[in-house]
Amino acid sequence: FFDPLGFAEKADEKTLKRYREAEVTHGRVAMLAAVGFLVGEAVEGSSFLFDAQISGPAITHFLQVPDGWDALIITFIGAAEAQRAQIGWVDPADASYDQPGLLRDEYYPGDIGFDPLGIKPEDPEELDLMITRELQNGRLAMLAAAGFLAQEAVDGKGILEHFSS
Repeated sequence: FFDPLGFAEKADEKTLKRYREAEVTHGRVAMLAAVGFLVGEAVEGSSFLFDAQISGPAITHFLQVPDGWDALIITFIGAAEAQRAQIGWVDPADASYDQPGLLRDEYYPGDIGFDPLGIKPEDPEELDLMITRELQNGRLAMLAAAGFLAQEAVDGKGILEHFSS
């Protein structure tokens, strides 16, 4: 596998499993973020949410959300993260002090049992292919989201504005 900085050389299997969990999670968030940048700017002014008052570059949208909504959003994110931790992580009370963030032995990184559309393949080879595709798309999305954020921070224009000018 691709490891130009040699992180895997210094890591045991449990640490590599934690790295993979972080990569999958950040990739999923980045895929949502990349789509959110584009959709958030595309529907600007036409959305029924918040009386269509949110406008401008996507990096400013969260700051424009009315008071109280941010607490609700953070509560939902916290609940989702707590559920993910209960599925994948060993209870800190049951882990040794020198092994923080220990994942359960039977847990596969990223597999929290959420598959409402039933698209997870039964065949192990197909599953490995799907996992690889998710990782690759997540890596690309992390770069895309970082690029979107940097571009909007530099010139204050939305991503879609760059395509129309």
